Amino acid sequence: MSLKKEILQKNFGQHIRSIRLKKGLTQIEVSSKMNKDQQSLQRVESGNVSPSLFYLFQLANGLDISIQELMTFEIINKKKK
Repeated sequence: MSLKKEILQKNFGQHIRSIRLKKGLTQIEVSSKMNKDQQSLQRVESGNVSPSLFYLFQLANGLDISIQELMTFEIINKKKK
């Protein structure tokens, strides 16, 4: 199975946004817990960047979830028409 980086980034970003919204948190609240600016979280949620391993641990902490929960998401490969 060939998996493109862009697809993975988009799916991961959607997963992060979903978790954040279910917890009733804003990007500013989560990024503040991470000691990052809101724009960095926005870029991850939009699927524009691949976060570093250190960022992933900060993100899990900011969302108050395990790294396992952070990394467990479905990859949906939507084909463009």
